[in-house]
Amino acid sequence: MSKPSPRNRPLTLMSLGHTCVDVYQGAVAALVPYFVSERAYTYAAASGIVLAASLLSSVVQPLFGALTDRWAMPWLLPVSTVVGGVGVALSGVFDSYALTLVVVAVSGIGVAAYHPEAARVARVASRGSHTAMGWFSLGGNIGFATAPLLVAAVIATGGLRASPLLVVPALAGAALCAAALREVKAPLAATAAAARAAKGTGADDWASFLRLSGAIVCRSIVFVCLSAFIALYVRERVGGGEVAGTAGLFVLYIGGAVGTVIGGRLATRYSRVAVVRWSYALSVLAVAGVVFVPGPLLYGCVALTSAGLYVPFSLHVTLGQDYLPSRVGTASGVTLGLTVSVGGVASPLIGSLADATSLRTALAPLIVLPAIGWLLLRPLREPAEPERPAPVPVEEPPRADTVRGRR
Repeated sequence: MSKPSPRNRPLTLMSLGHTCVDVYQGAVAALVPYFVSERAYTYAAASGIVLAASLLSSVVQPLFGALTDRWAMPWLLPVSTVVGGVGVALSGVFDSYALTLVVVAVSGIGVAAYHPEAARVARVASRGSHTAMGWFSLGGNIGFATAPLLVAAVIATGGLRASPLLVVPALAGAALCAAALREVKAPLAATAAAARAAKGTGADDWASFLRLSGAIVCRSIVFVCLSAFIALYVRERVGGGEVAGTAGLFVLYIGGAVGTVIGGRLATRYSRVAVVRWSYALSVLAVAGVVFVPGPLLYGCVALTSAGLYVPFSLHVTLGQDYLPSRVGTASGVTLGLTVSVGGVASPLIGSLADATSLRTALAPLIVLPAIGWLLLRPLREPAEPERPAPVPVEEPPRADTVRGRR
């Protein structure tokens, strides 16, 4: 396998670091079946753990975005990666439900601090390429996808008490982030200066940005609630115990990885807004399949749902940044952070409904949400691409024949 070229190396490092961080977003949902089996948590109590990781993260993520608009804080990347990992690593150590909620919430803060600044750095490293941003987002999807496998390898063999081993990806991610930052130090400084110069230009399109954010909230609720319960749901519908449930969660996450790559490539041929709209329309049918299709075909519906929800993922980020060109950190904090994690707020409602009725009944309302997102997206138009500074021309020395001609 060939090494990444120096031109692509910073984005490769950022993508790998993103993988390590988003392991911890996926790990919280992957831990839910083990909390249910080892600690006899109800659906509502288990979903409360997902809420703990999401709620505080949802609140502070825009704050971190606003801070990175005001001050460049690249040091947040390695620090937040470690914080995110330590919180999940401690989640199986305490028997107390309250302490488990606290450490999972700390992990959520780490993840929240990472994403706005990471999206800004990745945009610089990608030089504005939608396909390149798709690869950055793919790194996070791979982290999601590998989380159930990592959790199963650690917890299924050593129980929840083995959770401190889950800190390893965080340490690797911090090292990758530090290496990426060394590669893009000069471009980051130039971009920060350009952003300060763009302040107050009045180019921000808040109306379109808010519509986009509303659609992402709908998408987030669907994905986070499926993440929290799909392992338990697949076990009910397909059978096969914990292996079948882990496979269902893995399919949900790996389908997102495929969808992200497809989304970046489609955006090079069609407008981002058109691709996002069609993805939401596809997701309505796919989620309906998850709820109603029986037997092993359920895995196919889960994969289609995941792809539909993730085709627009990286496009959400670049659209948000282009709708708010003078507030890239805020846009990243909302599109990549707040509206992604806010879905966890709805998971206890789904869990309570599942306790009162059935898990299948509780998941049925999720079918409507992508349709609402599609309606919100209908009036949107493709934003103008932000102007990027032209390279400074290098003055070449005069040729010898020219010099002779002047004599």
